[in-house]
Amino acid sequence: MNNSEILFLYDAQMCNPNGDPDEENRPRMDYATQTNLVSDVRLKRYIRDYLQDKGHILYVGKGDTGEVVNASRRVMQVLGQEKAAKLTKKDLDTLLEKLIDVRLFGATMPIQLEGNQKGQSVALTGAVQFNWGFSLNKAYMLDSQTITSHFSSGEGREQGTMGKDFRIKYSLLAFQGIISGFNAKHTHLTDKDVELLDQAMIKSIPLHATRSKVGQEPRLYLRIEYKTDDYIIGDFRKWLSVENKDNKKDEEIFSINDLHLNAENLLDTLSKKQESIQKCVLWKDDALTMHGNLDSLPNVELLAI
Repeated sequence: MNNSEILFLYDAQMCNPNGDPDEENRPRMDYATQTNLVSDVRLKRYIRDYLQDKGHILYVGKGDTGEVVNASRRVMQVLGQEKAAKLTKKDLDTLLEKLIDVRLFGATMPIQLEGNQKGQSVALTGAVQFNWGFSLNKAYMLDSQTITSHFSSGEGREQGTMGKDFRIKYSLLAFQGIISGFNAKHTHLTDKDVELLDQAMIKSIPLHATRSKVGQEPRLYLRIEYKTDDYIIGDFRKWLSVENKDNKKDEEIFSINDLHLNAENLLDTLSKKQESIQKCVLWKDDALTMHGNLDSLPNVELLAI
């Protein structure tokens, strides 16, 4: 498999894209730059939930019954075994064949392979890795609203519980991702898996909205596949910027209708590197207006959803 690089943009309006448990579940922020942050773990959770809903078996997934299952037990469940034992290379191949999230993202499994004297676990580095996402515009947190539950929090308590509801006014979030052809060999990642990832990136967020997540929509997905497994260009986000449609300040971008995405520098960079590019997989939401027509990239394939 060849290397790929991914650019993924989605926006968040009047919602909490990724609460920080160390900050009363406030949206994650870089206050020095006034940008909204979202962890790679949050993005992978969306993808895993989408894949599980589509019938794929996961190593790290939502439980069907609410039962807490540890990692060793999960391995045994997938293999159809009752108790842990030293596993063969064939057992590991079976796990990789069944567990799409391990093929994509890797995992550390608390198992010992026969003949392996180095430890009691197997660590697989995933072929697909994401950096943290950040907003391309300055984002602002709304004043907290107090929310209440009509149900008591414990036996004998008559009143419901109270909490805080923190939300971002608007942010256009950008993620960088890499698919390593080298690591794909070790997790048995396939081209079909990558095609499924393309779909999951676009569809998963709207399909898994919760009360605090309603207001998020995918806006742009670009995957550049190279001709080899030893070449990358680098983080595409450094060649992007947002502009206010009405020539107002960046601070006054409060919806997708307020902005243009300027991708001219990215388009210029990719055009210069076209000899190293195998194909470009592209999807763009109609609501996103842009400077720099990515449709004109060489060997572009437009995704349909």
